[in-house]
Amino acid sequence: MTSNFLNLYTHDFARVAIAAPVCRIADPAYNAAQTIALAEQAAAQGAALVAFPELGLSAYTCDDLFHQRALLDGCLDALDSIVAASVQWKLALVVGVPLRVEHQLYNCAVVIANGQIQGVVPKSYLPNYGEFYDARQFSSGDYAVATEIDLLGERVQFGSGLLFEVADMPLFKFHVEICEDVWVPIPPSSFAALAGATVLVNLSASNALVGKAGYRNQLVSQQSARCISAYLYTSAGSGESTTDLAWDGQGVICENGELLAESKRFADEATLTFADIDLERLSRERMRMNTFAQSVQRHAAEVNKFRTVFFELEIGREEPLALKRCIERFPYVPSDARRRDERCNEVYNIQVQALAQRLTSSNIKKIVIGISGGLDSTHALLVCARVMDKLKLPRTNILAYTMPGFATSERTLTQAHALMKLVGCSAQEIDIRPSCIQMLKDLNHPYAEGQAQYDITFENVQAGERTNHLFRLANHHHAIVCGTGDLSELALGWCTYGVGDHMSHYNVNASVPKTLISHLVRWVAESGVIGRNDAQVLLDILGTEISPELVPGTADGQPEQRTESTIGPYELQDFNLYYVLRFGFRPSKVAFLSLTAWHDKEQGRWPDGDHVARNQYSLGAIKHNLGIFLDRFFRTSQFKRSCVPNAPKVGSGGSLSPRGDWRAPSDAQSVVWLEELRSIPVQDERN
Repeated sequence: MTSNFLNLYTHDFARVAIAAPVCRIADPAYNAAQTIALAEQAAAQGAALVAFPELGLSAYTCDDLFHQRALLDGCLDALDSIVAASVQWKLALVVGVPLRVEHQLYNCAVVIANGQIQGVVPKSYLPNYGEFYDARQFSSGDYAVATEIDLLGERVQFGSGLLFEVADMPLFKFHVEICEDVWVPIPPSSFAALAGATVLVNLSASNALVGKAGYRNQLVSQQSARCISAYLYTSAGSGESTTDLAWDGQGVICENGELLAESKRFADEATLTFADIDLERLSRERMRMNTFAQSVQRHAAEVNKFRTVFFELEIGREEPLALKRCIERFPYVPSDARRRDERCNEVYNIQVQALAQRLTSSNIKKIVIGISGGLDSTHALLVCARVMDKLKLPRTNILAYTMPGFATSERTLTQAHALMKLVGCSAQEIDIRPSCIQMLKDLNHPYAEGQAQYDITFENVQAGERTNHLFRLANHHHAIVCGTGDLSELALGWCTYGVGDHMSHYNVNASVPKTLISHLVRWVAESGVIGRNDAQVLLDILGTEISPELVPGTADGQPEQRTESTIGPYELQDFNLYYVLRFGFRPSKVAFLSLTAWHDKEQGRWPDGDHVARNQYSLGAIKHNLGIFLDRFFRTSQFKRSCVPNAPKVGSGGSLSPRGDWRAPSDAQSVVWLEELRSIPVQDERN
């Protein structure tokens, strides 16, 4: 089968849907027609699975009508019509129906695909409290003797321990439970997940009560998180009997604790809600968390009870199919303003607490820090200021130095002095050019003889002199050097090794990416956490182009060095870092996610033509910059990360400390990543 790069199934995503049709009580033919109509819509949207409510073919609120043969026979006829219709769809559907098995009546979920019944799952836990009387009509599937049943002329698998695996989508293995099954202390789906199910499905008929919707959301979210799975919860809605109850048709789709989609509650019409789940992400999380495997071993007796039913769906991968799922452009920075403020507050306080603890445990009361007038040193200084406040020490215990070199601009030098004044720290300026000239003379470097040779040695002499001064100043004043380099720079190796900005006594920014640092500085400016003084300088720094300022600029005052012209835009490289470091995705999938994030799509379709709007990146630009990232990250930069100073980890997005999230050989190659990257179909790799 030929796969299209622009098709979500190529990248181990699966589109799923939850349906809440309008039902009629004890009218199976009508309910089957509604089911077929919604299944057709789901298939047209490229879904691989659609789930319907509990006892959807009869309606849940039939009560003792479930013991009427006419109703049960009608449900079989309705089921037969759905099975016949499913021949035309490339999707699996799960419908709820009452079934007679060996003189018992069971509340069942029937899995249908390719014009066949693939299996039948009976409900395990039957509530018999409050408004529920399931045990009055039904038997528990846990005590069923049969493992196969005759149904509509077929011999099909039967039992609560069934898993369903889509043969042409090996990561898509699903389990079905019914309503109350997920409300018990150990739901059947918990063991199903340990047995390999990545997708958990619940057919429910849960009535509406004040506050119940929020609880259901939490229940589904937490079950998906504990099981490292996707969880599809669909529930009965309009048409169910309101003799004593009301129904809201709430449906929820979660993935590893994250809400992906939720249906409209109290809808008068049928609802169909979609979500694209990342099967590879779930698989990788289970592989990374070795305690998941330990749980499998601990509960081997339950896990071994499951049986797997295999079938194919022949999902189309030839044509483009864009993600409906929202992929954030800035995975380290929440798009919601309230959550973004919460994230900034938490990161800032983690950094403050960590540095304060280091000072306290070392019995040191002073900090030495270099201030460039750029983003990273600005935020590090803001952290230092709050640390002094926390420890009830004067901010003058922060010994801040700005150290202009051969390429320092008037703008950044002015900003550095204004920032130090704003913070109220001890502020000094040290001109490093004389000591750099001496070093260049000692090296017989052409620049010392008046030649304009601006090579790596020329740059590193300046970076080294700054760091050397900071360490000796710290010795002299019984202080520690606070590092300023960020996670993005460590990932790309954009720092001077050893005696350079690579080294410090403690680095507060080491696990904070550049895109988040800019938001942290803005948050400090707007929140006034370091004081209600004029913070315009912070906004000026945010507007300054990122440059190491180690090579003299142009005659018009513009910096000769533009960091992002060398290593790529930080907004793209931070995106690449997140998905490579956090999930280990292959380059083509990272590029697909990046393209999804940076292109505005309508109704799940890719934009026509090659037009790239403002604030968007073409696939060629994404591929080109991802290539820069992969080679720098895997081949050229690990030796710097193998000996980084202590620093606090601030988020699950990753730390590059060899004592934490990332251990890698310093002499690895980038060949396999770059080879896989070449599979991305694009002509111009820069546009």
